[in-house]
Amino acid sequence: MKSFLNVTLAFLCIVICSCSEEQTEEATLNPAFATTSNNYTSYKVGSTNDKTTSPQGGVCLMGGATEDDNAMKWFLNRAKGGDVLVLRTSGDDGYNDYFYSDLGVNLNSVETIVFHNGNSSSDQNVLNKINKAEAIWFAGGDQWDYISFWRNTPVATAINNGINNRNIVIGGTSAGMAIQGKFYYTAQNGSVTSNEALRNPYDNYVTISNSTFIQNDYLTDVITDTHYDNPDRKGRHVTFLARMVKDYGIRAKGIACDEYTSVCIDEKGLATIYGGAPDYDDNAYFIQPNPEIENNVPEVCEDGEPLEWNKNNKALKVYSVKGTNDGNHTFNLNDWKTANGGEWQYWYVENGELKE
Repeated sequence: MKSFLNVTLAFLCIVICSCSEEQTEEATLNPAFATTSNNYTSYKVGSTNDKTTSPQGGVCLMGGATEDDNAMKWFLNRAKGGDVLVLRTSGDDGYNDYFYSDLGVNLNSVETIVFHNGNSSSDQNVLNKINKAEAIWFAGGDQWDYISFWRNTPVATAINNGINNRNIVIGGTSAGMAIQGKFYYTAQNGSVTSNEALRNPYDNYVTISNSTFIQNDYLTDVITDTHYDNPDRKGRHVTFLARMVKDYGIRAKGIACDEYTSVCIDEKGLATIYGGAPDYDDNAYFIQPNPEIENNVPEVCEDGEPLEWNKNNKALKVYSVKGTNDGNHTFNLNDWKTANGGEWQYWYVENGELKE
């Protein structure tokens, strides 16, 4: 009997120990937990151990509203199975399961950090997470929060080191797209409408900056705008371009996306446009001062005066292209003229009114 009890106890111990090891391994491989400090909250799914891969680089620009799944797969696949970091200043962990398990892309982990204030921008734990990420995604929200929290801080330095030295893939939606160009609309004083911007390009709400922030190749002379199916976006975006030409003396360029539409720029500067066309009217726009016109600057771009940028009704040359599920429409950012799947248009501004 004693021998039988010993055998039984030994068997039970093996079963219990095996279950404990299996549960411990599962917790290590696929935890879902949150950590909170005074300055930020972090949510994580996936492995607790860092995995170093060789990411493929690139930039994903998403126009807002619900993310396009195919564009997000493009973004995640370029992390090459590594660790994805979501940075935001509002909301919670809504991206974690979507990225980690819903799209069928193999990833080591997904972690969301919600910044509560600017103090977190020098937090060593936060910096360590950025320094180990193969992909960084900026959620929607308020771009002025992103700029005021991160610009000229160790967080911005770490992000740019990842882009330039580790070839991480980067992207964002809505406000997260708005901060991707070297030039960006800060919204420091609040949002501006197209009518306000066109009627006075130097309105207090037209706040354009090129102070070093996010350093993306192929976007050094670009300003972006989002939610472009909103009729109140195009006119203000053109005003931003006029200000860039007038104030900085550059051949400014613009990239814009409708909601549910994405421009995915690979490491060679080829932009692929994803969306729901032909079932849905999802568009992206590549806007530039008409290169066929010499000295193409606005006729009137002054404080308190309506914008005039006419040039015989051809001031701006615009490539309008629909995003598709298979991403078979492209635009080459190396020359800003080689493209397929869309059409060239001319836009101009007459006495503070945008004409298409």
